Amino acid sequence: MYIYKNTKISIVQGDITKLKVDAIVNAANNRLLGGGGVDGAIHRAGGIEILEECRKIGGCPTGEARITTAGKMPSKYVIHTVGPIYRGAKNNEGELLYKAYFNSLKLAADYDIKTIAFPSISTGVYGYPIEEASEISTKAVMDFINENDILTEVIFVLFKEKDFEIYKRILDKILEMSK
Repeated sequence: MYIYKNTKISIVQGDITKLKVDAIVNAANNRLLGGGGVDGAIHRAGGIEILEECRKIGGCPTGEARITTAGKMPSKYVIHTVGPIYRGAKNNEGELLYKAYFNSLKLAADYDIKTIAFPSISTGVYGYPIEEASEISTKAVMDFINENDILTEVIFVLFKEKDFEIYKRILDKILEMSK
């Protein structure tokens, strides 16, 4: 666990659908109708309520975010964001990934969310390199905290141990440099 400004930043290995936080973030696809990986797990754990709300929303462009209730999960909300498909960093993927994290946090602020958990967006089937993605996600969170003093806790939730270790190493390095 780390403290940056007044915000606790944690990295955990586990299942994001089990966390009792104000909001969990879903690494969604543009249609918001469920899929594989984190997206499928969130839709399965949350139940039909999430799918029904997502149908009403009607989709989400890459880099933006939308919010629904969390259905049957212990969190209050799910913030659905769409990260970029990695194509060799030739199509502004870094900027789009940054926006996916930052816009999720802006939406969280609109709903007075104080505790939020993120998966590693775009690093599964979308193929974003985990090291680069962890740097972008950490920068987006720290930039948001620098501009807004509203979050009490941000949790990065990694399913695989290897990804957990990478995030921990990158976060250690970035937070050490920010001192």
